[in-house]
Amino acid sequence: MSLDNKVEELVVGLVSVSDRASGGVYEDKGIPALREWLEAALVTPFRVETRLIPDDRASIEQTLVELVDTVRCHLVLTTGGTGPARRDVTPEATVAVGTKEMPGFGEQMRQISLHFVPTAILSRQTAVIRETTDHAALIMNLPGQPKSIKETLEGLKGADGNSIVGGIFAAVPYCIDLIGGPYAETDPAVCKAFRPKSAQRHKDTA
Repeated sequence: MSLDNKVEELVVGLVSVSDRASGGVYEDKGIPALREWLEAALVTPFRVETRLIPDDRASIEQTLVELVDTVRCHLVLTTGGTGPARRDVTPEATVAVGTKEMPGFGEQMRQISLHFVPTAILSRQTAVIRETTDHAALIMNLPGQPKSIKETLEGLKGADGNSIVGGIFAAVPYCIDLIGGPYAETDPAVCKAFRPKSAQRHKDTA
């Protein structure tokens, strides 16, 4: 029996947290970098909802709740506001709206960044699941720089093309499966999503 041709659309929220970019002092680079990477990595239907907001905890919390509860995003990616400065409150806001913490994502992001700079240990990226009665979403804090965004999502490869450190996005599609979201597939050349064999869907060749 062939699979239904209708595929549920993945809804992704992209949130850039920056006082200066949201105030028009300079152009935001976080959201364009996230969108560009997703367009290269995802091969199943998706759409994005974008928000550019200041480093304000109440604003961040309100935005995350709106994107999950009202817009019904399955995945929300934030960029910026994860350092140790007084205005960096994205992790606090993220944890506050979550119902389950997913610390492994932040741990892996720091492992990747430590290949480049020792100050990666100052980054406080984290991830949570936010659940409502009939919906759930994965929320992840990413770095602020486009280069770092790509590295943490995609991972690092050596000159021979083999993986040195796995990127965090490899685990995202299966996580979305487990919380009731749509089945998302990736381009293995960019990021090979991992699922146990029992969770993989194979199209009929007939």
